[in-house]
Amino acid sequence: MSNRRDPIAEAADDEVDLYGIATWEPRSLLDRIAVAIYRAIVFGARGVVLLVGLALFVGIGGFSALTDPRVGLLTALSAVPALGLAGYVYFTDVTDGEPVELLVPTFLLAILTATFAAVVNTVAQSALGFGASSGLVLSTIFFFFVVGPVEETVKLLAVRLYAYRHDHFDTVVDGAVYGAVAGLGFAFIENALYITRQVDGQALRFGLELIGAGGGIAAIRALAGPGHVIYSAVAGYYLGLAKFNPEYRGPLVIKGLILAAAIHGLYNSTVGIGSGALQSITGLGTLSSFLGFVVIFDGLFALLLLNKIRRYNGAFRSASSGIAAGEDALDEQIDDSWREDAHDEPIDERYFW
Repeated sequence: MSNRRDPIAEAADDEVDLYGIATWEPRSLLDRIAVAIYRAIVFGARGVVLLVGLALFVGIGGFSALTDPRVGLLTALSAVPALGLAGYVYFTDVTDGEPVELLVPTFLLAILTATFAAVVNTVAQSALGFGASSGLVLSTIFFFFVVGPVEETVKLLAVRLYAYRHDHFDTVVDGAVYGAVAGLGFAFIENALYITRQVDGQALRFGLELIGAGGGIAAIRALAGPGHVIYSAVAGYYLGLAKFNPEYRGPLVIKGLILAAAIHGLYNSTVGIGSGALQSITGLGTLSSFLGFVVIFDGLFALLLLNKIRRYNGAFRSASSGIAAGEDALDEQIDDSWREDAHDEPIDERYFW
């Protein structure tokens, strides 16, 4: 979006009224009606998205997944690594802290928007005939061109629906923070649904039976969670860039989604091969090899993400110190000027009070 004005407005004196000629603001009754209709359409569109997401959430069993205490405990345990990573991204932000009243809605919106990904992935999976026995080519196509783009888009949508429009989203790096929180929300509901399928129909009790029956899938889902945080934090960072570079808003959002979807698709496409190769090389068990591969993969891209945030933080500190130095120099200049004037004229001490 360009901030350029019409040539008439550029050339005219500020006192000239160009309403309806080259500038516009709501003045008449019709103007105010047009503004009200536009806002209703925008608000209504967001409302429709949320209502559809809520309906899908209920339809796929989201509430039952979260109200079952067995599933709730396992889901909470599986979300710990993702929560830790999201928290680390949050605390590395050197700008003003993000308020809870924006973080919580972003988390909840990601839970709702995740349902769109569940539906689209299921439909695409059926259309492509993708399954556990699918070959490498079909799996790669499915992960890179369906799962990655769809899931990263709905996570970014969770940020765009609310936090992005708020005044507290006032720096580029805020995009990474809210993106990480959206990834946490997505991972939370995805883990809950996977765990529900695992323990459904089993008479579990809180104790060793719970760990035995559901602990395996909970451990695996715990390893998948941090990846969602990383991918959406990358996309979120570019959403932040887009907000403060409106002339390139579209390309920046697309770039962020491409990067996030590519990392996501790469993980899904290589996790089986990579963990198998690690098991062959090291002789570790299946779960240990899987853990090792995930730590290496996520660790590499987490470092790249955190390095990007560190670069931003360094530039932010430099800019802040420059502003402070400029203010100090201005104060010193004013003091010097005052001292020079003080030599020319006696000081009346009454003016100090």
